Amino acid sequence: MAVGAWTAVSGLVLRWGVDVLSLLSLLLLCGVAPSRQELAPVQLRLGGPRGPAGEGRLEVLYQGRWGTVCDDGFDFHAATVACRQLGYTAAITWTHSATYGQGEGPIWLDNVRCGGSEGSLAECVHNGWGVSDCHHGEDAGVVCSGQRLPGSSPQVSGLTLEEVRLKPILARAKLSMPVTEGAVEVKHNGRWRQVCDASWTRNNSRVVCGMLGFPREKPINTSFYRLKSLSQKNSFWVHTVRCQGSEPHLARCPVQVAPPAPRQHACPHGMHAIVSCIPGPAFQKGTVRLRAGTHPGEGRVEVLRHGQWGTVCDKQWDLAAASVVCRQLGYGTAKQALLGARMGQGLGPIHMSNVRCTGHERSLGECRFQDAAQSGCQHEADAAVRCHMPHTDFKSQETWYWAGSPDATRVVMSGVRCAGTELALQQCQRHGPVHCPSGGGRFSAGVTCTAHTPDLVMNAQLVQETAYLEDRPLGLLYCAHEERCLSRSADSMQWPYGHRRLLRFSSQIHNLGRADFRPRMGRHAWTWHQCHRHFHSIEVFTHYDLLTLNGSKVAEGHKASFCLEDTNCPEGLQRRFACANFGEQGVSVGCWDTYRHDIDCQWIDITDVPPGSYIFQVVVNPKHEVAESDFSNNVMRCQCKYDGQRVWMHGCHTSKEGQEHRECGRQSGGSDGAGDAISFLCPIHHPPTTLLSPGDAYGADVVSDLERRERLANNLV
Repeated sequence: MAVGAWTAVSGLVLRWGVDVLSLLSLLLLCGVAPSRQELAPVQLRLGGPRGPAGEGRLEVLYQGRWGTVCDDGFDFHAATVACRQLGYTAAITWTHSATYGQGEGPIWLDNVRCGGSEGSLAECVHNGWGVSDCHHGEDAGVVCSGQRLPGSSPQVSGLTLEEVRLKPILARAKLSMPVTEGAVEVKHNGRWRQVCDASWTRNNSRVVCGMLGFPREKPINTSFYRLKSLSQKNSFWVHTVRCQGSEPHLARCPVQVAPPAPRQHACPHGMHAIVSCIPGPAFQKGTVRLRAGTHPGEGRVEVLRHGQWGTVCDKQWDLAAASVVCRQLGYGTAKQALLGARMGQGLGPIHMSNVRCTGHERSLGECRFQDAAQSGCQHEADAAVRCHMPHTDFKSQETWYWAGSPDATRVVMSGVRCAGTELALQQCQRHGPVHCPSGGGRFSAGVTCTAHTPDLVMNAQLVQETAYLEDRPLGLLYCAHEERCLSRSADSMQWPYGHRRLLRFSSQIHNLGRADFRPRMGRHAWTWHQCHRHFHSIEVFTHYDLLTLNGSKVAEGHKASFCLEDTNCPEGLQRRFACANFGEQGVSVGCWDTYRHDIDCQWIDITDVPPGSYIFQVVVNPKHEVAESDFSNNVMRCQCKYDGQRVWMHGCHTSKEGQEHRECGRQSGGSDGAGDAISFLCPIHHPPTTLLSPGDAYGADVVSDLERRERLANNLV
């Protein structure tokens, strides 16, 4: 047909050329509504390395073939439809860029757009079945809620290589724990089957070791195994495996399944694939670490650059980069590459973004990356990993335990102090000779295990901006004195005459973890304080200390947890804890509890402190009475200088307990080593004998402004 001719299409007269091309472009941009034939029910499943139920790469069965879904246009509404079709009540999030590994076969759906109410993914608008310009590096995945719809049946997986083990054959290998050497076996239809060693390479062994939790493989002489292998009746299922060595899981390698018959052709040599792995150290001290994980081998990725720990942005974060981190730490390959601060938000700088690894690098620093300052990343996008760990069968080990029954008389440990990174209690510090009174269950230690924990972080900026001095009359401090919030010298004063000099400030404590922060004791055990007419749910919630530059304490204060509540939450989150009417106490995930400067004990009594340079320190949850995913961010320190009438406070930052103090107060407006510091010159207020002093007035506006800014900066929804 000549250009410029006219033709009829579906009853419409179109000019061939520009008009037809415009129509085709419009169809591609707007998507194709599914036809009645396409609305037939389609089957979905979740693929990828084995992980928690309800997570994985989204795969669709169409015309008898399984394929994937491109992440172009895929959003939370599409994930909601997919999760409901899979039998779950709701979607938590969706993933892009083949987070759960690259699939195989066709990419059936692209530019999927759902309203959220469709009953099947096939009812959503898309380009058309098999119409896609994507590659498998753009495969979409979903994370569904753990609750299933009534009457739905769990997903039944197809033929996968997601369960792999090493079966020890030699006697010495059977005695080792964990198993590092043996025959490779895969599980199929409830049976463990052997893998033939035809064309087996060290790259294959490297992948197997990685997914079993070991950093690398080692060469092995298989002649010792041949006689043992030939004398056994084998059931070979996998015939040939071809890995490149950078895959995080055997399921990512091309695999040839043995024919069902005749059996003698399944493996011509009749020999198992034998693998020997090198176990890495449990933890290595280096330039990479994992923080805030619930279990060993998982956590938020943090790297050490220029002497400062920082996080990694999740832009282009994938299993290849995550596997490099895991191997660098002495684990195997990565089980999951987690996005969106799934292990909590970090503190400090963001060092790396757009990390691209091949999988062969020995450290994350060898991968290509961009400076995060150029990418505009925030801590809401901190990357995290879950690594493959060696399987340990504790039944074959000697394990000490104490049931805590009244007639138990033996105490095996006392004075146990752990950092939280140990793999066993035996690795923690403890008394040499056991020092614990006998007498049964009263002295037995107990634990409560949970999958998720809170993580409290102090708002250092708010402390710095609201600090001021106040000379407060003793007549207003009776209740505070009863709560031991004043220095000991207050005991010998002529009450109610005189005053105490107080360093006051507001504090704001955020819960950036994955579980609510709740008092350890139940409501029945809370202590009623008659003077303030409130309940104490935790004996000591925060420590306020003034230290010398060498760490010696010169003044202190403490705040009893008379009220743990959701003072504010980001938009979209409901406040669930409130103190009014003897309500439940706690701090919800993503919310913060604010203690204003004008309440009792929100200070340090510095009446007896001479002028000089000091360290101002706040420790949240100081006795670790409530478990957290990361205790290292519970300490906040400021540099300060006190001249007897005024206080300069600057350089407030979160640091570790016991960390060497940096010198402060050299000069007003000095630097703390991280750039220009902001100093605050706070005059002393001499209030009249009223509950609220004139000096308190400005603080409420500062707190309110900070809360508005925090709602924008910490929107976790």
